[in-house]
Amino acid sequence: MKLGDPGAVHCEPETSPGHSMKSLLRLHLLLLVLFVAWTTPSQGATLRTELRCKCVQTYPEFIPIKQIANVELIPEGPHCPTVDVIANLKSGSLVCLNPEAKWVQIIINKILNGASSRR
Repeated sequence: MKLGDPGAVHCEPETSPGHSMKSLLRLHLLLLVLFVAWTTPSQGATLRTELRCKCVQTYPEFIPIKQIANVELIPEGPHCPTVDVIANLKSGSLVCLNPEAKWVQIIINKILNGASSRR
């Protein structure tokens, strides 16, 4: 059979404006879904980073209180079996402190007492 034969089946792609618009709309929708899925962090990824201690090791040396801008205390919990003490130094560095060290406990008490006396 040849292309022009009366018995030949001849298929041409549908070129109606409605069909091409639907295809284009589907393509755009698919691209949008893929983009959102790729750029949005999943809740599982967020939980993975939160369910661990922030401090892997602590700074072993004394740091004068004048060098500390602020201190963040993260209590123990399901994410970490120990208290994390993170000092933000005036130099901009973040340092994990040993919550068992006497000098760290003194600094924490000074900060807590200063905060409660300001109220």
